[in-house]
Order: sequence, then structure tokens, then C-alpha cells
Amino acid sequence: MPAADELQKIFEPLFPGLMGVEIKQMTPEKVVASMLVRADLCTTGGVCHGGALMAFADTVGAVGTVANLAPDGARTTTIESKTNFMGAAPVNTRITAESVPLHRGRTTQVWQTTIRAEEGKLVAVVTQTQMVLPARVRPSGSTP
Repeated sequence: MPAADELQKIFEPLFPGLMGVEIKQMTPEKVVASMLVRADLCTTGGVCHGGALMAFADTVGAVGTVANLAPDGARTTTIESKTNFMGAAPVNTRITAESVPLHRGRTTQVWQTTIRAEEGKLVAVVTQTQMVLPARVRPSGSTP
């Protein structure tokens, strides 16, 4: 399992890095991350866009699955996600996501992520199913 700081470095040039996702804690039982609600992540009214909230939760739930992958080289992809929006997250505030497993099976994992505003107000609840994919097998002589 990669450490949280290793995943953070992987994220930097990718979409989670572009969004500003910061992994704070990563264990097989829980992932905690935060993100600053920047103006470019907002919709009218200066609140975080629902798609940004969904992408934030998707990232955090996937990290939870990565923390549980075995054997080495196994991968994951989201196959289903459901979001309930509860409240707004204003621009220039920090939101926090906490993701916990509801199911950690051999071929699928289900993670529930709660997103809260700085003052603790519930913003969204996301439940996602991650497929566990086997490690890629490359024919001998092929390049990665």
C-alpha cells in the first residue's frame, strides 16, 4: 500500500492535484482529505459545484480502495456512484471528506464518503462502488 504522501505526489500532475485534493489520513479503514473551495470550482452564487464535490468524493473513495488492494499491481476503477447534496460549501472555505468502507470484497468495494464544510455542516454524502481489477499482465518483450 502506498503511503499518503506518495499518493499525494502521484496526484500533483493529475485531476485530483488540479482540484487541490490533500490526503490527510489513509488507512484500510478510513481516508480523510481536504480541499479548498476555490472560485474556479464554484457555480453561481459562490458555492462549490456539485461535480467538484462528486470528483472530490470519488477520489477519496478510490484512495480507500487503493489502501486495500492486494496483490501488488491490482488496480481499481469506479463503477457506480450516488450523491446526496445536503448543503452548500462557500468559496474560500476548506471542505473535508471522510470515507469509510461499507464492503471490502475480492472483486468490489463500496465506500461511503461524507463531505463537511469548515464549521462541520454536512455538504454531501456519496456512496460509490469500486471494481478491483487484477494486475496487468504484459507479454514478454513488451514495454509498459
